[in-house]
Amino acid sequence: MNAYQERIDIDGNNIYMDSDFLISSGTENIQNTWMDAKIGDFVVTPRNGKAVEINSLWYNALKIMEEITILTRGKEEAKRYADLAKKCKKSFNEKFYNKRRKCLYDVLGDSKIRPNQLFALSLSYPVIDANSNEAKEILNTVEKKLLTDYGLRTLAKGEEGYKEKYEGDMIKRDMSYHQGVIWPWLLGLYYDTLRNMIKQEKNKKTKKELEDKLLDFKAKTRKVFWNEMVNGASIGNICELYDTDNKKCRPQGTYAQAWSIAEVFRIIL
Repeated sequence: MNAYQERIDIDGNNIYMDSDFLISSGTENIQNTWMDAKIGDFVVTPRNGKAVEINSLWYNALKIMEEITILTRGKEEAKRYADLAKKCKKSFNEKFYNKRRKCLYDVLGDSKIRPNQLFALSLSYPVIDANSNEAKEILNTVEKKLLTDYGLRTLAKGEEGYKEKYEGDMIKRDMSYHQGVIWPWLLGLYYDTLRNMIKQEKNKKTKKELEDKLLDFKAKTRKVFWNEMVNGASIGNICELYDTDNKKCRPQGTYAQAWSIAEVFRIIL
């Protein structure tokens, strides 16, 4: 935690806490997020700077450290982490919400609609209050632009660079890897977002609507992936990726992906 605050530059990762208490990481040639496709020196999805999921995880980590230090180092150290978390959350809410598109910036300065914004709502300590109007607008945008039965699109249709299919040679496949094609594991972020919103919602009617939505989502996920494991491309497994064609989300990538399986089973069991 101290290294992130003071700067750590192993292998050129360039990670540091800026004066606004947000984490900046990477360079134009170094990627530190899961969207890390690279062809030689060409970075397909440059996300250096202040990425939404990195800072959501940073806030979550600060809150966890606040809890840990109460038990291990005393109230004074815990207060330091609580203060950092409060300042981080303030900056995040001021800078990441995109009022025009009613969602979060993927990286500060990049308004493409991607699923990474759900980290801000799905963690143990959501950096965006899960019962806020902003949270409802973010969820609505994700549902309209990214959510499918097989997972979340990695980029909204119509955005620059959007690719509908994962096909062709290695270069063409890498160019589409995080540019639209569906990843099943991202359903876990959506699932946890709904659970956090239900937990924080005070309005009984809205809470019931969210609970019904969660039940429908779990049932649909169970139906889709049970069929996929019995009749799909890889018997007993779930693939890494799916094309975004609405008529047929064709399985792609590796035929058995651990985090696809883990997140789907976490949802349906």
